[in-house]
Amino acid sequence: MDKTIITVAVTGAFPTKEHNPNIPLTPKEIAADVVECWKAGAAVAHLHMRDDEGKGTMNKDKFKETVELIRAQCDIVLNLTTSGDLFATDETRMAHVIELKPEMASYDAGSMNWMHSGLFLNPPQFLEKLGKVMLENNVKPEIEIFDAGMVYNSFYYIKKGVLATPAHYQFVLGADGGTAATVENLVYLKSLIPSEATWSALGIGKGHLPVLFATLALGGHVRVGMEDNVYYAKGRLAKSNAEFVARAARLIGEANKTVATPDEARKILGLKK
Repeated sequence: MDKTIITVAVTGAFPTKEHNPNIPLTPKEIAADVVECWKAGAAVAHLHMRDDEGKGTMNKDKFKETVELIRAQCDIVLNLTTSGDLFATDETRMAHVIELKPEMASYDAGSMNWMHSGLFLNPPQFLEKLGKVMLENNVKPEIEIFDAGMVYNSFYYIKKGVLATPAHYQFVLGADGGTAATVENLVYLKSLIPSEATWSALGIGKGHLPVLFATLALGGHVRVGMEDNVYYAKGRLAKSNAEFVARAARLIGEANKTVATPDEARKILGLKK
């Protein structure tokens, strides 16, 4: 595969301006940031929303405003989170997917102890409902994998017809409570998924660069951005999300690959516009 998709996760639900003053939080900030990342080479934007106090929210009006601002300026693929607030109900986690019908949305394939401080709940009943909602609305699940058990959960829902194939996996390495961000863990997780599946990976914090390098070597797609890492280098905060995207684009070129455009990403991922 000579085309590599760069996904940028610009905000997340946790980092604040105190962690990095350059992180975008409002719909206008997020949209402007995404457009800059698109110009730098990002084909997919993974979006979280924040409330007026800067906390993670699943408010569909925030999603709607942000999506409309982005859509007016560029053709980047939008991947909306379904897990931006640990206290959200099943309904609020899916409402924006039903209303906005993004091309992609996250599908966290299991539950875990989140950051050693709370529960990240994705029980079977919710995963069945979410998968069916995505099928009904032509939304491609990004199957987020925090540990190996979630890969096997995805196989169950594929067999049950809740998830369609070929599947797309996002390996999320380095979250406290999940699998550590090591090259060995990435190689193992990749070995579990079907050969026809597409996949991407990220390392949180200090695992960012090792996982990025390994992913490119293994032929995967990459995710970068301040949701996962607010530092560009040791001791140096990132100036912008676009700075992460530009570095990923350079590394893809050095690996004798080509940065995928949004339309090329749509073809690779089999998205239904």
